[in-house]
Amino acid sequence: MSLASHYATSRCAISFELFPPKTEAGLASLCESVRRLTQFQPSFFTCTYGAGGSTQGTTLDVLRKVREITNLPVASHLTCVNATVPQLESYLQAAMAQGTDYIVALRGDPPKGSDRFEAVEGGLRYANELVELIRSKFPDFGIAVAGYPEVHQEAPDAKTDLDNLKRKVDAGADVVITQLFYQNDDFYRFRDSCAAAGIRVPVVPGILPVTNFKQALRIASMCKASIPDALRVAMTQSDDPHDQFKVGVDHARRQTIDLKNNDVPGIHYYVLNKSEAAEALLDGLQMVG
Repeated sequence: MSLASHYATSRCAISFELFPPKTEAGLASLCESVRRLTQFQPSFFTCTYGAGGSTQGTTLDVLRKVREITNLPVASHLTCVNATVPQLESYLQAAMAQGTDYIVALRGDPPKGSDRFEAVEGGLRYANELVELIRSKFPDFGIAVAGYPEVHQEAPDAKTDLDNLKRKVDAGADVVITQLFYQNDDFYRFRDSCAAAGIRVPVVPGILPVTNFKQALRIASMCKASIPDALRVAMTQSDDPHDQFKVGVDHARRQTIDLKNNDVPGIHYYVLNKSEAAEALLDGLQMVG
């Protein structure tokens, strides 16, 4: 099944993002979360990898496990960080041989200790170049790319950021999946801007159900996502972990309902290898039609 076809029906397609665990216990916990999340009939799962490609092998192991558990399509993240073109091609070949269906093609964040991205000799500088490589050498992969409702933190302005996204789509991306956001109006403005720029592929919102205020602050600082005043106030009214969990889940549930009511083609959930928050926010929601 092609990546774009998941978003071509009346169903609001759901996908979940995982990351490679560091221990056998972590892998067992991830597998149990995947089993629990399948009750919501996701279209596919994605898996990231560590900075600079440090866990690429583990990423493919995770995706193999997910396929064994769910028999669903899987997508591997791939970045340009610390990788030559032959290294990228080697990973793509391994991913294809293992049955990976899609690639989430990213430039990647600067390596730890650096404040700017530098391509290695023989590597790629931009995500659109990675999309071009995949489309030309591995055309059977579906390709997703990242979009930024609140503008990429390295972009000088929204127009430049949107121009960069258009280049990725024009290079052959099938779907845009956005960075997380906490205010749906930010996504709707971004979606309108994409349409005005001639971006015709599905634009899929990314949602992270925060479960405590420290987590919300940390993640917001990393990706420059603004936290609405109402959510900030609600999460600081109690130090009880259960109260903060409920506030974060309720907020993500309201986001989900509003997004579906505004005809998004799907929603991508960043679940941090845990199922509890996603289960709670999706419980009882009808995501079809």
